[in-house]
Amino acid sequence: MPGKKLIVIGGGAAGFFCAVNAARLNPSLQVVIVEKSSKLLSKVKVSGGGRCNVTHACFEIAEMMKRYPRGGNFVKKTFHHFFTTDTIQWFKERGVSLKAEPDGRMFPVTDSSQTIIDCLLKEANKHGVEILMNKEIRSLEHKEGEWVLKTSNEQELKADHVCIACGGYPKAVMFDWLKALGHTISDPVPSLFTFNMPGHPITQLMGVSVERVRIKINGSRLEQEGPLLITHWGLSGPAVLKLSAWGARELASANWQFSISINWLPEYNEHTLRERLQEIRFEAGPQKISGRNPFGFPNRLWEFMLEQAGIKPEMRWADLPAKMQTQLVRLLVAGEFVIKGKTTFKEEFVTSGGITLSEIDPNTMMSRKAAGLFFAGEIMDVDGVTGGFNFQHAWTSGFIAARAIAQMD
Repeated sequence: MPGKKLIVIGGGAAGFFCAVNAARLNPSLQVVIVEKSSKLLSKVKVSGGGRCNVTHACFEIAEMMKRYPRGGNFVKKTFHHFFTTDTIQWFKERGVSLKAEPDGRMFPVTDSSQTIIDCLLKEANKHGVEILMNKEIRSLEHKEGEWVLKTSNEQELKADHVCIACGGYPKAVMFDWLKALGHTISDPVPSLFTFNMPGHPITQLMGVSVERVRIKINGSRLEQEGPLLITHWGLSGPAVLKLSAWGARELASANWQFSISINWLPEYNEHTLRERLQEIRFEAGPQKISGRNPFGFPNRLWEFMLEQAGIKPEMRWADLPAKMQTQLVRLLVAGEFVIKGKTTFKEEFVTSGGITLSEIDPNTMMSRKAAGLFFAGEIMDVDGVTGGFNFQHAWTSGFIAARAIAQMD
């Protein structure tokens, strides 16, 4: 008698991990991945600049859960089943070693996302996972003890178990086929986006980065520290991306129009910086201010700050008027910028929102609304900040669903 059949909707990280592990843990299970596009593992391919940020070198669940603006309490439960250590071990057993960078991000030692893709494809091949491309599932219903899936060209597929791992949707209406099953959706809003400042003079410094700044969204409690990158459209880098993740809902409701304050020298406040500048004036009195960059800023940024404070290139430290010094201090520790809009990069970035977590069992990833229906990855209302956290959730949820399905047969 033939074994039962699992259809996984979505050929991304979570879908693949569910499919290959289910097929491996239960060889009698027939496993099929259905992917709507002509590409498999497309986010894996582009992640981390093509190197694939597989996970994060964080080995404490209590620490790890703090990196998820939405879903922290849910992953606190799921990580007990499959954690970062398990991810590292899983890939290692299949000949893929991972390395940690100083900021905690983990990549394959080859520095190529293709290594991860090849590993997953090889695993699918080894365990007989069938892959159907260019098929979009439009509806899903449970009839006479089995799942019936209809594709966009009205083709019918049948399965005993279904795992939905099709990623996040940018628009609420795209979840309608899942609402039809009785699930509720947390409205999707973009997360991990960059800040636009059209026409702002600082954008002329595109490419300049600062190792550590503190950014605050004015009128809120949202604040982040970390590296910042100036781009030709505004501001990017880890500090901005993390801020956009924690503020995803708040910033969406403000229609991405808000103002921020940047402290370019987080170790100083207004008072301590003023004292430091007094010391510098005393030490370097006859020197030109523009020629002596005392805080290790990129030179272009230092010159920009001086220009914004009205300080001429030939002015000496000894001649700095009090008014200009006050202006310079304010720019350095509390520079205000107005943000008008966001930029998201379709391939790299995530959507917050998705299937409400109270409707999913964290120990099996099974729907609490429909037996035999499972979820993995970004379709759930879980999203992490940048740094390998979204992939870890994909591996974890995919593995838990796979194990539960393999044991049901």
